[in-house]
Amino acid sequence: MADTSRIDELRRRIQKDPASIAFAQLGEELRRAGAFQEAVDVCRAGLARHPSYASARVTLGRALLELNDLDGADAELKQALKATPDNLSAVRARGDIFRRRGELEAALAHYRVALGLARNDPDLERVVDDLSKELGVNLMAPAAPARPLTPVASAPAAEPPKLDPVRQRALQTIAALERFLAAAHGVRTQQRA
Repeated sequence: MADTSRIDELRRRIQKDPASIAFAQLGEELRRAGAFQEAVDVCRAGLARHPSYASARVTLGRALLELNDLDGADAELKQALKATPDNLSAVRARGDIFRRRGELEAALAHYRVALGLARNDPDLERVVDDLSKELGVNLMAPAAPARPLTPVASAPAAEPPKLDPVRQRALQTIAALERFLAAAHGVRTQQRA
């Protein structure tokens, strides 16, 4: 159930100071309350004054997703990810967009990145597992392909099966994202040491 007192308080703050960054909190509260169009309107008005506010773009993208404006949602989430590449909500929402579009390989890639950001999230683990099974992807396989994705001319008869170009690109993208995440994790570990 929505916390209407919190929403009312945020509305008052914004009425008092239209340039306030409280619009982002109001947009998120409205989105959580299911007032998606109002959340979109609030975020767009606030982003007109504060265009670099990444979390407000994520809220806008997620509200647009709920309104089934997949292209608008994707545009906002991409912009947010340029500023904050490890934004879990944005990565996961892009996975939702690809899944709704039926682009399951791209959805899986995004969900796997999200799971890397939120280890042990049971919902994400379930989604990744379900999509992996549906696509026939082996989660235990190394991030980088252990063998070429296309058959080699001199390979024996037991060569790997041919993949369609879309799936091949998706698997290459997944491998690249996993290498990127491993490198980022290594950098963070070194910085903490």
